[in-house]
Order: sequence, then C-alpha cells, then structure tokens
Amino acid sequence: MSRYTGPACKICRREGMKLFSKGERCFTEKCEIEKRNYPPGVHVETRAKVTEYGVRLREKQKLKRIYGLTENQFKRFFEMAEKAKGITGANLLGLLESRLDNMVFRLGFAVSRREARQVVTHGHVVVNGRKVDIPSYLVKPGDTIEIRHKTLPSVQNALESVVRRGVPGWLELDKEAMKGVVRLLPTREDITIPIREQLIVEYYSR
Repeated sequence: MSRYTGPACKICRREGMKLFSKGERCFTEKCEIEKRNYPPGVHVETRAKVTEYGVRLREKQKLKRIYGLTENQFKRFFEMAEKAKGITGANLLGLLESRLDNMVFRLGFAVSRREARQVVTHGHVVVNGRKVDIPSYLVKPGDTIEIRHKTLPSVQNALESVVRRGVPGWLELDKEAMKGVVRLLPTREDITIPIREQLIVEYYSR
C-alpha cells in the first residue's frame, strides 16, 4: 500500500483527534478539528454502528496514521514488538517512538512527523557523526542526533516554536547547536498519545 498523500486534515477528522500533521496550524482555531469535528463525507449520521472489530481496526489505523506509516511498515513493527520480551503493546509504542523521524520531530527540528520524514530523507540529519537518511532507523540511548545544515529554514522555523510543544524528558536538546541527545528510551508511562494499544494487539490476534 502506498503512503497517503491526500489532505492531512481529512485524516484527523476521520480519526476524531488531532494528529498534528500540519504543525503550528493544529494549535490554532484554523485546525479542522476545531471547525468540523466529525468524519468527512456525506450522510455521516446514517453510518452503521461500529462493531468490536471496527473499534480495534480504528485504533490500529489511528496509531498508524499518527506515525505516518504504511500498512506493511506498521505490521513489520508489530511483528518486531511481538518477538521482543515484555508487553507487545508497550513494545510497539516504544519501537515507533524510537524511529529517527519521530525523534527529529520530538526534538523540535520539524513541526510534524511528515516534515521530519522529509528532513531525514533529504539527508539533513546526522546520527553519531554519520549521515542517516532512513526515517525508520531505530535510535538507541546515548545516540546524538544533529542537523547538518544549520541554515535550513524549515528547521530554524520549527525550533522557534519548540517551546509550545516542549521536549520530552528522555531527550536533551541543544537548540543553538541544533543537536539532541537520546538520554533514554521512553517507557509506556512517558508516551502520552491517546492510544489503547491492547486493542491493536487484539486486532492482530484475531
């Protein structure tokens, strides 16, 4: 399945929550969720009641879209989480948070994960002194993430608004040097996105 390239706000409305795919706009009254907090399409009020399968499917779709993954990518991460020690759902969230594009977003080098993926694929990111252009690259505690080109306008603009979002406690940001350090990987308690990961485990276990 190819990556979705349509209107980002339509996906937010479909999932009934802000996915913060439009950066600063998501924090203003221009956000589509603020104006039209109902699913897109006609005859919304006549749609059938959601089944138990549908609830689990929507939760999977929601998490997949938050991190901007294709179906095959998401399933691959789930299989990795299933094979790892510990709780599968928590492992899945930990793996997704460990992606390089997500870390670039969390550090404030991009206003959205979509923009962070573009920053990485265009070769603007260095990990431990080595250029990495793979968004799915998994970082480890102690890794240093740095922007190669300090004059990159999109990164400069993103860093100006990082105060609004804040930087998670497991990361350390040097704003002036455009450099961040992964102090440790987040636990389930550190990940505040509104996801019921057990429903996703049940979806794949059906």
